[in-house]
Amino acid sequence: MGRVFLVELDGRVYKCKFCRSHLALADDLVSRSFSCRRGKAYLFNTAVNVTVGAQEERMMLSGMHTVADIFCCCCGQIVGWKYEAAHDKSQKYKEGKFVLERGRIVDGVDAEFYLDTRSGISDAEDA
Repeated sequence: MGRVFLVELDGRVYKCKFCRSHLALADDLVSRSFSCRRGKAYLFNTAVNVTVGAQEERMMLSGMHTVADIFCCCCGQIVGWKYEAAHDKSQKYKEGKFVLERGRIVDGVDAEFYLDTRSGISDAEDA
């Protein structure tokens, strides 16, 4: 396998908890009111230094979506998912956006500060 070239973002960034690779800019944050099986999550317009897995249909609290898991391209850890398609018209705004799980990212302002991973209410996946 070849060398991995990482994108380094300028400004306030969210990083992979495991290897500290940059994943998203705070300026690209759309919503903090998402959740997943492991706890809370954030919705971003874009994400970098991730690889996108296979697409699959997943039932979420907001309905059926076509999603793909996303992985840190540096360490390979799953960090969230990408919305590929929404089946409900009211959910179309999520298409092409990325969800990063709060328990798998750190805020670049203080790299030693791990974000809250307690469960919340929102767009969780059904277990």
